[in-house]
Amino acid sequence: MPVPAQPKIYYIIHADRLASVVADGFLWCDAIMGRRESVGTTIGMSAIKQRRLQSPLSSRPGLKVGDCVPFYFCPRSIMLYLIYQANHQDLAYRGGQGPILHLESDLHAAVAWAEQHDRRWAFTLSNAGANYFEDRSALAQLAEINWDAVNASKWSGSRVSSQVKEGKQAEFLVEERFPWELVERVGVSSPEQAQSLTDNLGSCGHRPRIEILRDWYY
Repeated sequence: MPVPAQPKIYYIIHADRLASVVADGFLWCDAIMGRRESVGTTIGMSAIKQRRLQSPLSSRPGLKVGDCVPFYFCPRSIMLYLIYQANHQDLAYRGGQGPILHLESDLHAAVAWAEQHDRRWAFTLSNAGANYFEDRSALAQLAEINWDAVNASKWSGSRVSSQVKEGKQAEFLVEERFPWELVERVGVSSPEQAQSLTDNLGSCGHRPRIEILRDWYY
């Protein structure tokens, strides 16, 4: 599959954290979040978060994965599956996928913002939380992402290459922060979640589209 003409990027977040994002105007990287008082529910794995704080990006010398806000290139990520299953020994969160929001943004708009604000960016070809991954920092290298894997609905099981699971976990990373105003759409799992979000964003200056997208969930 060729590189999409308008690639989108996706950040997953618990609904009870969104108010702080809107108030700040930004999503923050783990390196900064670790120094702030926690607001809302954390859905990541603490051991992997700690490893990401120490994992360098070869294409951006001096920058570590944990210094960046991370996005996937697809909704319905493998991480969301782990949240849905709620049985992974390293995952403290057990609240399921219902309260999880998908924040969708445009890749090219994100790169333009980062470069305008002197924020470094990169992308990985697999999971940036793993012990080994490759990263790139040029849009011309987007073709190195396994886009078939990114868009695969089946990424494990018999007759499915391990490369599919690896490729589906490719990430886009933005140094330090990412502006709320670049979120174009919020995908939710239910009408109740959509109504709650609509009510909470009622007086917000930037209001992205809110859509019930069941196919973004397990």
